Amino acid sequence: MIQTPTMPDPVFDHRQSAHCENGVTANLFRFHGLDINEPLVFGIGSGLFFAHMPFMKLNGIPVTGFRPFPGVIFQRAAKKLGIKMKVKTYRDPEKAMEELDANLAQGIPTGCVVGVFHLTYFPEPYRFHFNAHNLVAFAREGDLYHISDPVMETVTTLSHRDFQRVRFAKGTARPRGKMYWPVSVPEQINLRKAIVKGLRKTCYDMTEIPLKFFGAKGIHYLADRMLKWPQKLGDRKALQYLGQVVRMQEEIGTGGAGFRFMYAAFLQECARIFGDERFAAFSTRMTGIGDDWRAFAYEASRLVKNRSNNGSDWQSVSASLHRIADKEQLLFEELYLLAKEWDKKV
Repeated sequence: MIQTPTMPDPVFDHRQSAHCENGVTANLFRFHGLDINEPLVFGIGSGLFFAHMPFMKLNGIPVTGFRPFPGVIFQRAAKKLGIKMKVKTYRDPEKAMEELDANLAQGIPTGCVVGVFHLTYFPEPYRFHFNAHNLVAFAREGDLYHISDPVMETVTTLSHRDFQRVRFAKGTARPRGKMYWPVSVPEQINLRKAIVKGLRKTCYDMTEIPLKFFGAKGIHYLADRMLKWPQKLGDRKALQYLGQVVRMQEEIGTGGAGFRFMYAAFLQECARIFGDERFAAFSTRMTGIGDDWRAFAYEASRLVKNRSNNGSDWQSVSASLHRIADKEQLLFEELYLLAKEWDKKV
């Protein structure tokens, strides 16, 4: 059990993170007295996942996902830790800004979902149409909002006009002014219990969802389908499909390999908190799987750009995915057993 202060620290502590949703969640929790790091938020929130869904398309290409839907990680983490969150979306931009101002006037740092393309403090090469980026507004002075964006090294600012614009960005999955913040944190939190729940959820999702689109089954499914793309779609479109898989893995959020490395860091935290070195062994294996995902992305990218000089072809790219799927299936089956063992103790 960990004891949390009865009153939050009035100073907002900005810390940089690898992924926006995890970073915002950790920063908000820390303000309210619960000092847990990004890997713990990610693991408790069961942020690691895989899905290949040909029935859902983005820009005409089937969706491949390496995480649950945006917003799910912080919701799961808060629920497992017993933290009550307030979440609101809006139709009226002015009302959304007024209610944010009311929070800030009360000293309540508030998480906001925004579009990336018009974030003025982002370097232009990093702006793209993605409407599920997370940041924290923690103060307002005149026309400027003080912003803690966890992917940035330091705090920054946005004008009222620019902030309203990104909160109501247009396009796919519009944020609609979404904002969220903790409203109550328990005096005591059973961190071990929350971790075990997060472990069990991830292991179940990766090994036991019966549908072929999800978890390790989904990786096998994608590997099988991509072998049919050249004949079914033609070379040009098949390479577009493959390129989109790599983009979803490596560019949209932290994605596949990065999330595997983050989960390895979470398992290291488990080894420390539980005093059980078996978690450290799983961490080492997960790091290796992250390396395998990066190798797949490199091989697939060379195929997409017609630069392969090592014999890469559709067969070898598909085979590498099958090997990853086998490794993840085995790891999460074995980790599930360890999580169930600890569930009886906490």
